[in-house]
Amino acid sequence: MPILSRPALVEHLVRTRIAGDVATPRDNNLSHYRKLANGDRHYWLGLELGDRWTDEQDVLAVMAERCGVIDDPAHRAGQDTIDPELTVDGLDRMAARLRKAAAGKERVLFATGHPGALIDVHSRVAAALRAQGCDIVRIPGGLVADEGYVVQFADVAVFERGASLWHTHSPEPMNAILDALGEDGRPDLVIADHGWAGRAGQRGIDSVGYADCNDPALFIGEAEGTMQVTIPLDDHVLDPRFYEPMTAYTLAAAGLA
Repeated sequence: MPILSRPALVEHLVRTRIAGDVATPRDNNLSHYRKLANGDRHYWLGLELGDRWTDEQDVLAVMAERCGVIDDPAHRAGQDTIDPELTVDGLDRMAARLRKAAAGKERVLFATGHPGALIDVHSRVAAALRAQGCDIVRIPGGLVADEGYVVQFADVAVFERGASLWHTHSPEPMNAILDALGEDGRPDLVIADHGWAGRAGQRGIDSVGYADCNDPALFIGEAEGTMQVTIPLDDHVLDPRFYEPMTAYTLAAAGLA
């Protein structure tokens, strides 16, 4: 795949609605910001936010700055946005961390709560790091969390229940992995999303996460320094292939193409 320039990638992100005018509606975003501020742990994505974020307007301010949602608190319904320039900025920060991982031949764990959209994104990055000599974590078998199983496909940990891969925001699958690996098997870097990424960062591991505009916790985690990098994007667009130019750009920026 040809590597897009930054302006061409920005255009692609907007055209495919990975960024720009995204599908996630404004009222859904604000509802999630409010629930995070009200202490609903489902929306903390594995982070421990304490009582530091009890005002939903503070959450909105972080999301406007780091994700590019509309910063007007009076805008309550209709369309919301992700700034594609911030998406590419996040990809560039991720690329710098991938370059460090490759240089140090680090031990890296990949996981996703969005297997229908992001498993290929994670798998391609895992393959590129393995080619540079990184140790891609193979999770132990038989792991259980949230009345389901934590399994691995194409180097990516996912949550399985009833013979199906599930969309999950829960941090418990990541807890199961890290507890089973122990200190000796602890990864140097986690690349993930949702509660998988948040809980890894909370447990002191360098964590890079993709996050949608209705998932404010990972952006707050980066603002507080718990997350290494949070990349704003719509995390489930119409066709998973739309993410391929984004992944190719990131790997090229990291020197891994």
